[in-house]
Amino acid sequence: MTGACGVLGSTIVKYFAAQGCKVVLLDLERAAEKGHALVEEIKADGGEAMFLPTNVLDEKVLEGNLAEILKAYGTIDILLNAAGGNMGPANVQPEQTIADLDIDAMKKVCELNIFGTVIPTKVFVRPMVEQKKGSIINFCSMSSFRPLTRVAGYGIAKAGMASWTQWLSGELALKFGEGIRVNAIAPGFLLTNQNRTLLTNPDGSLTDRSHKILGHTPFGRFLEPDELVGALHYLASDASKGVTGTIAVVDGGFNTFSI
Repeated sequence: MTGACGVLGSTIVKYFAAQGCKVVLLDLERAAEKGHALVEEIKADGGEAMFLPTNVLDEKVLEGNLAEILKAYGTIDILLNAAGGNMGPANVQPEQTIADLDIDAMKKVCELNIFGTVIPTKVFVRPMVEQKKGSIINFCSMSSFRPLTRVAGYGIAKAGMASWTQWLSGELALKFGEGIRVNAIAPGFLLTNQNRTLLTNPDGSLTDRSHKILGHTPFGRFLEPDELVGALHYLASDASKGVTGTIAVVDGGFNTFSI
């Protein structure tokens, strides 16, 4: 799993380890302390795990990761492409207009969220091709379906991720057979380190944006990270062996609610 040491990633890797998976946590070098702590936590619970520092935009680094994974475990069965993120300057704030948009920041956000999935997939799909079986799960968002105010760069990138998921599912099945599947999960709104300043005030109260989100969410609350794992388990396992090119939405009803 790329982006494995964040709020969502740590919950997900611990869940998969508890199901008997040998999990590899891939994240930036600066996340190494947290990554190794997660590995120790998983091992203490009887699971098997390893942390590898990576750069999802550097193919040579990812090739090195692949070699270490194959040396340790022999193959790769599941790839969770969770690396991504946003930058403030790639947004348009309420007091700004498009004239204030930082194009360099837009490029960085699009590069991270699009090529930060495309490049790892290019590298880690090879063992799946050799064994003619594997499950690739990308991470979309509510921005994949409709434009959300402010998040200009992130919205473009996540809309692109939905298209990439659908395109790649057909490409791999046509070239390498039905055993390699590509799907995505689209989480609704969760409080994470990435969006906390956007959704909460310094005193912990909810921002106006949060109230708008929750007013449009039938559940009336933010989701919890552990509410994603059931959908991920399904997409990763043979229970979904006839499923490819889909986006599983876990959002408390946000995406289908109108008034």
